[in-house]
Amino acid sequence: MKDSQILSAFHAPPPAGTEPGPRAPRPPAPLEALRLDTCQAGVVLRAVLFVQGIVLVASLFKPGDLRSWIDHTLLLTGAAQPAVVGWLLVVCVCKKLLQRLPLRAQWALVVVLGALAGLYGCALPWWLGLLQPAPWLASAAAGALVSAVVVAGMVWRERARMPAGTTARLIELQARIRPHFLFNTLNSAIALVRAEPAKAENLLADLSELFRHALADAQEPRPLAQELALAEHYLAIEQVRFGERLRVEWSLDPAAAQARLPPLVLQPLVENAVKHGVEPSPSGATLRISTQRRAGVVVIKVSNTVPAGTGARGHGLALDNVRQRLSLLHDVQCDFRSALVDGVFQVRIEVPA
Repeated sequence: MKDSQILSAFHAPPPAGTEPGPRAPRPPAPLEALRLDTCQAGVVLRAVLFVQGIVLVASLFKPGDLRSWIDHTLLLTGAAQPAVVGWLLVVCVCKKLLQRLPLRAQWALVVVLGALAGLYGCALPWWLGLLQPAPWLASAAAGALVSAVVVAGMVWRERARMPAGTTARLIELQARIRPHFLFNTLNSAIALVRAEPAKAENLLADLSELFRHALADAQEPRPLAQELALAEHYLAIEQVRFGERLRVEWSLDPAAAQARLPPLVLQPLVENAVKHGVEPSPSGATLRISTQRRAGVVVIKVSNTVPAGTGARGHGLALDNVRQRLSLLHDVQCDFRSALVDGVFQVRIEVPA
């Protein structure tokens, strides 16, 4: 079965006459400044650990022996942790409502919810008779302050993603439009024009699609199907150049097609496989791309054979770039690994389904 047929389940070309033209910049949504993804495991873990750190430090202010410090720490933990988990849960449930509010209203609402969470945390030990008298005002102020700090941390993290995405996009654009890549592609097309005009047309169409994807909006995550289609266009171009030296094997799970990836993440991995596996080897190499959905996780593998004594070792810049961008998008819910074992170099990615 041809590669294009294998990928048909993931990517179908748009109908004639519906090719997207130049798009005007989209106005930012109200939530773009506040990425309140409190449903993510990484956000919950960091918020809980941050609050627990505050509890441990605050307990040190109470004089007494070790036993009294432990008792005070347990009391504050029992008050603070239900409050922070409750705040995270309410913000997660109200995320769609917050999206419809102006930016200042979003900040005000999350801070007010934080104050209410602080009062809730204070009410628990007070109701059990463990905290007399109850510091209501201090608890509300602490809840408001902690919620503001947590949201500020999420905003900072979201803003950190944008320059990383922009830098990665420039790196990948430079890699694809470098002169010798264009030179080889166009020379291949010229050589095919008279002998195999249909093949030359397909080659130029693949080159056009490659550039269309590269010049598209590189901020929003894309489905895995679109990233696979981009890799297919790149490999179709290199297939003309290397012929039988480039052997591609696909094993794709249609259930994994909608997993979200940062744009232009899969293609540099495929390009690395061609550059370090196929190009320096007279006999070529076998490149394997597989996807599989396992429960709530999608596993993506890109591997290539590396014959002994061939294949220059790279600096790992592309791999580090991909790892950082995946971490910014999926946080602790993703996993990125690479290894060279028994003459096969493999990159393994796990992302939420």
